[in-house]
Amino acid sequence: MAAAKKAVLGPLVGAVDQGTSSTRFLVFNSKTAELLSHHQVEIKQEFPREGWVEQDPKEILQSVYECIEKTCEKLGQLNIDISNIKAIGVSNQRETTVVWDKLTGEPLYNAVVWLDLRTQSTVENLSKRIPGNNNFVKSKTGLPLSTYFSAVKLRWLLDNVTKVQKAVEENRALFGTIDSWLIWSLTGGINGGVHCTDVTNASRTMLFNIHSLEWDKELCEFFGIPMEILPNVRSSSEIYGLMKAGALEGVPISGCLGDQSAALVGQMCFQDGQAKNTYGTGCFLLCNTGHKCVFSEHGLLTTVAYKLGRDKPVYYALEGSVAIAGAVIRWLRDNLGIIKSSEEIEKLAKEVGTSYGCYFVPAFSGLYAPYWEPSARGIICGLTQFTNKCHIAFAALEAVCFQTREILDAMNRDCGIPLSHLQVDGGMTSNKILMQLQADILYIPVVKPSMPETTALGAAMAAGAAEGVGVWSLEPEDLSAVTMERFEPQINAEESEIRYSTWKKAVMKSIGWVTTQSPESGDPSIFCSLPLGFFIVSSMVMLIGARYISG
Repeated sequence: MAAAKKAVLGPLVGAVDQGTSSTRFLVFNSKTAELLSHHQVEIKQEFPREGWVEQDPKEILQSVYECIEKTCEKLGQLNIDISNIKAIGVSNQRETTVVWDKLTGEPLYNAVVWLDLRTQSTVENLSKRIPGNNNFVKSKTGLPLSTYFSAVKLRWLLDNVTKVQKAVEENRALFGTIDSWLIWSLTGGINGGVHCTDVTNASRTMLFNIHSLEWDKELCEFFGIPMEILPNVRSSSEIYGLMKAGALEGVPISGCLGDQSAALVGQMCFQDGQAKNTYGTGCFLLCNTGHKCVFSEHGLLTTVAYKLGRDKPVYYALEGSVAIAGAVIRWLRDNLGIIKSSEEIEKLAKEVGTSYGCYFVPAFSGLYAPYWEPSARGIICGLTQFTNKCHIAFAALEAVCFQTREILDAMNRDCGIPLSHLQVDGGMTSNKILMQLQADILYIPVVKPSMPETTALGAAMAAGAAEGVGVWSLEPEDLSAVTMERFEPQINAEESEIRYSTWKKAVMKSIGWVTTQSPESGDPSIFCSLPLGFFIVSSMVMLIGARYISG
């Protein structure tokens, strides 16, 4: 019997989407932007001490190889020839910091994740050295001094990990965010791997001058970072190197974008003033500000949006960053056990249709935009004997929406022109209750593309459009029309404002829980060691105890 004929679809482009909670590999048709196949693997997060968040770089790399192999197998089952995959893009969790040995290829410590809080005292000590009238760190990087960004994580590794110190002294150490670690490893590792990053990821390190688009000598001296360990900075769309192993050996890696920039591209927000909000582990609202850096007066970040080619102009964005969005659902699953899968949250919330006055501020890593308040910790308040796990589930979803409202308000004040609707994407957008809540709390329509994988799509677009690949046109007339689902507000504006103002009151109560900053010494204060606040959790347990299990 003749072998089945392989389907002819024209050029295909693959995308590695390496996020905080999972890794995926997706393959798109470059002419229609249709998603043909994908595979996903969940990634472990390690919490060795309160406030510390780590991942194993080798597990991350292995998950990428596994996702590529499994997706290629699935394409084979669909009779799609993998030789049609002409390029690969990489999108990644940003800021997460890896240092490895360039001679052995071994990581010298776990990856320190963007959510990690161990560097709070480092931040406090460094902030004392910045003149009040000349915040050169913010003016050069667009970022506030915070535990969030890579420079302070790298400083901690240099100060506390002997293997890192020794490798730097012996000129064996390489630093990178996850994109750099993956590209170096996939392009050969110790056998000629390419040590690079792109402008979007570099802009999240606090070592990169977003005006000159170069590593900044003054910033590296301020943080005490040796410049020789830093990767070469490239555009977001060019051939960095070729895959050196696996089913796609020889395919160029030609796109690289931090995940939020990738989503901005995937949502086709190419015009000044266009914005998107991505609901992943955290929540990230980005607004394209064109070729100009706009500095926020209201707690937002200024960041590089993308640079789609070596000779193409750079675009900037204003960003509102929320640390905990999807992570609160994972916390309810893994820490409290009130759901068995992330999908169950929608079912629980639907049972009650209200939080019944219960408010949940998931400040597990302090508060990011617009507060930048590291002393905050998570609280659940407004509890009564009537409260059950369904109300807490609903309050968790509301928390994601209220946090988005806060950063949207800041964005509107900075931009001067309020957004008329919100474009959304990310894994959580499949939750219809969340999307309706978001429209109600913002009091504007929420618009969701029918294909929600816009982060991977953005990385694929950058890879396919690269010089030397040229299979994906980014010209406006060539971009595929996207079908959208629209959620309109269904409550009155007054009710929306009352709920929002009560949320703000809860946020104020979450601030100031950590009164002694000592996570680095391993001797946290009582409040630091109990991330939801001892008294609040105790009262919750007393009031609703068995309801966690029985509902």
